[in-house]
Amino acid sequence: MATKVVDLIYWRDVGKTGLVFTGLVIGLASLFQLSAVTVLSYLCMAIMCLTFPLRLYYKLLELIRKNPEGVHPFQSYIVDDSSLTDEETVLVVEEVVLMIAFAVTEIKHLLFIGSIMDSIKFVVLLYVLAYVGITTNGLTLVIVGVICVFSLPLFYKQMQGRMKRIGKAVNGLLRKIKSLFKRLYSKLRPSTAAKPAPTTTLAPVLAPKHKQKSK
Repeated sequence: MATKVVDLIYWRDVGKTGLVFTGLVIGLASLFQLSAVTVLSYLCMAIMCLTFPLRLYYKLLELIRKNPEGVHPFQSYIVDDSSLTDEETVLVVEEVVLMIAFAVTEIKHLLFIGSIMDSIKFVVLLYVLAYVGITTNGLTLVIVGVICVFSLPLFYKQMQGRMKRIGKAVNGLLRKIKSLFKRLYSKLRPSTAAKPAPTTTLAPVLAPKHKQKSK
């Protein structure tokens, strides 16, 4: 599954990726005007408008003896077994339970201030999400996310050399700025070498008194 997703993201099969990308964008955009149930129903009917005539055509060929073997045009999709075995089902359920338990633990850790810095970061994230929610809705963010997933990895792959050069240039500029601030700080910081050394004058004063007592 992971390999298939990577192939789709990097457009290794242009026809399949284009079909999936177009379907996702059109389906999500349709949710602005229609409900999810309506969009799903229309999608299934659109698929059946393509598969039903083709199935009737093959059935007609079978009746007029042009298709004596009775080949089904979608036999490979029907025979394909996508069910899970008992072991695979147990593994999937365990992974889902572990993910839910981890999410609940982290949320409790953030809400009840297990770490002050982590909770502050969480509050900042919530504020940003609230601000984004005021300006736009979740469906728009999902559409933008789908477009970014199908465009940014391919763009980075094609521009990888140039992006690395830009990254090195930015890192060099940041290092120069950091060294400049360090030099300015070292120049403006008061030097401790100019402070006068403390002198003790008690010893010369007490020495004559000690001699007089000895006499």
